[in-house]
Amino acid sequence: MVSTAARRLDAAWRIAASVPDPELPMVTVADLGILRSITMEYGSLAVIITPTYSGCPALTEIARDLHGRLTEAGLGPVTVRTALAPAWTTDWITAEGRRKLADAGIAPPGPAPHGPVPLTLSRGPGGRPGGAGPAPAASQCPLCGSADTELTAAFSGTACKALRRCRSCGEPFEQVKEL
Repeated sequence: MVSTAARRLDAAWRIAASVPDPELPMVTVADLGILRSITMEYGSLAVIITPTYSGCPALTEIARDLHGRLTEAGLGPVTVRTALAPAWTTDWITAEGRRKLADAGIAPPGPAPHGPVPLTLSRGPGGRPGGAGPAPAASQCPLCGSADTELTAAFSGTACKALRRCRSCGEPFEQVKEL
């Protein structure tokens, strides 16, 4: 027999996992891997989320949405907390999340870089400040599938995306940057 607490946690996970990201609404917080855990603490649901970037402006909205949906479902009381460690990585985006991004015309990230990232104060390749980190890796065009793409801007509508252009079909597209 499944306990009441286990049923509550299962229901909470299903609801929380369906919450869309406010900046990338085609994917959920579970698709992105930022929904880390839901546990019971002294009769209250404790939801742990991790930001994609330090200072991510969407995190407050995500926490508010999670709290509201779980409370409306009668699963409260609810506490939503942020965990900064381990730091989020684009490797946590699920295969389903990557498919949803590509279907929406946004190139999913490649494998995240591992190891230390050097920080320099000099200009790097192409005149990029060395401390700005590496340029996003070339990615496949989500519209025509060509790998012949170029970076046009290191940032897009959000800090987690870059702008690229496909040299084959000529169309611009966004790419989620590897992190």
